[in-house]
Order: sequence, then structure tokens, then C-alpha cells
Amino acid sequence: MSHNEHGPAQSLPDIMIPASDYERLVQLVTVAQPHLADYFDRELSRARVVPDAEFDPRSARIGSRVTYREEPSGRTRTVTLTWPPEANLNAGRISVLTSIGAALLGMQPSNSIDWPAPVGGSRRLTVLTVDNGDDGEDPGPAAA
Repeated sequence: MSHNEHGPAQSLPDIMIPASDYERLVQLVTVAQPHLADYFDRELSRARVVPDAEFDPRSARIGSRVTYREEPSGRTRTVTLTWPPEANLNAGRISVLTSIGAALLGMQPSNSIDWPAPVGGSRRLTVLTVDNGDDGEDPGPAAA
């Protein structure tokens, strides 16, 4: 049951998830729609889970503001990764339980990955910037 076999033509980038988010993320797999559950589970299975104090602030996590470019269109978009209840597409708040949210989780600038677009099959994205609010207030989710 290896997720590292020669499937995609390009290797998957290393991703990192803070330990404080990991257990809640794993629980979301059980409520994900079937077409997303396998992808989301694969991403979590290959993630390096680290203590919060060792989390690299260049990596996207819940609360991160991420700018990415879609290929082949070249369209650039900036979104904030959120837990499902805080998602608001009109405000650019994307649930981690969407295909794009799952693809962005744990990524760093210059990382690229193929993700299962809801329509049109697989697409590729490249992360341009990740802002975790290091220079100001914490971008993390509001207290539950």
C-alpha cells in the first residue's frame, strides 16, 4: 500500500502539516464526498506531521493565505484555506475539504501538483506565495 509508486509522471512535492491540525483533518476524510475522499486521504497519508513548534511557516495550513497559478490557463488566484464551516467562496475562503483546498494543504512556494478539478479532469497548480500571518495577527481559524 505504497503511495510512492510510479503513478503520475511528475513526483509529488513534500508536504508538512502541523500536529494540531492533523487529527481533525483525518476525521474529515470520513465526511468527504467519495470522489474527493481518496485524493484527500492520499495527501494526508504522504504528509509529514510535525509538532506545531517545528512547522515551517512557508507551508500552507488551515488559515494560510495562498496565491497559486493554474495551468494551463495561467490564471492566478489568492485564497485562504479554512475548515469546512468557515468556507465562503465569495470571500475567497476555500474549505480544505475541496479538491483545490486538499491540493494546497502543506504546499510551499514553487511547489506544483496535479489536482482533481470538479469539472474538466485533472489540472495543475503552482503555489506562488504562502502567508501565515507571521508579521501580524494569527490567520488561524476563529475559536470553535
